[in-house]
Amino acid sequence: MDLKEEEILGEDISEHWYYRSKASALLDYVKELNPQSVLDVGAGSGFFSKELLKKTEAKEALCIDTSYPSERDELVNGKAIRYCTHSGPVDADLVLMMDVLEHVDNDVSLLSEYTDKVSAGTHFLITVPAFTFLWSGHDIFLGHKRRYTLKEIERVVEKAGLIVEHGSYYFGLIFPLAAVLRLLDGNLGSRGYTPRSQLKNHSLITNATLTSICTVDILFLHINRLAGLTAFCLARKP
Repeated sequence: MDLKEEEILGEDISEHWYYRSKASALLDYVKELNPQSVLDVGAGSGFFSKELLKKTEAKEALCIDTSYPSERDELVNGKAIRYCTHSGPVDADLVLMMDVLEHVDNDVSLLSEYTDKVSAGTHFLITVPAFTFLWSGHDIFLGHKRRYTLKEIERVVEKAGLIVEHGSYYFGLIFPLAAVLRLLDGNLGSRGYTPRSQLKNHSLITNATLTSICTVDILFLHINRLAGLTAFCLARKP
């Protein structure tokens, strides 16, 4: 998660259709795993770890992000969450990398680094922005290096020594609208435009409508390997 986006959305981030829907997809992906200890890499504000601590039986979370000014601890739903700039070996059964790998030059290297820090059997849930042709000023604003197809992120995961258990696209129902907006904005096929965020707070009606569409989209989450704005990949360390 990117702190730049939280600065834009403020305290309403948990109600914003995009983050609310992505958190729902995360919960759907891990519901059979019953994680107890979470390692959240590139965690930003820790939004996704907090959702797990609030809505699952997870007991603790360690959030790692190089942007933190200092280490700190807090309680969420009576459960411990710690924020650090780095970590050594970690006893976690679920590693989150929510929109992280697209920020680094060597995605395989970063994923391999954290693969080495956890025990065999640990699950990884990874999300990345999908499809290079959707590249826009929003990607530049957030410091992205690339976007991925599902097969591309699955190859990265395998190169890092993990076993892919499942992968799919999300935000498939709004994918056509997003693609058209990028076309109308003149962004397709060019990387020479001004960095700017496309994330913003919406009216209650717009936010509710988009949230409802994404709620329906959840029904197709595990079978959608065709198109979407985000690629999800669930993997396991052998």
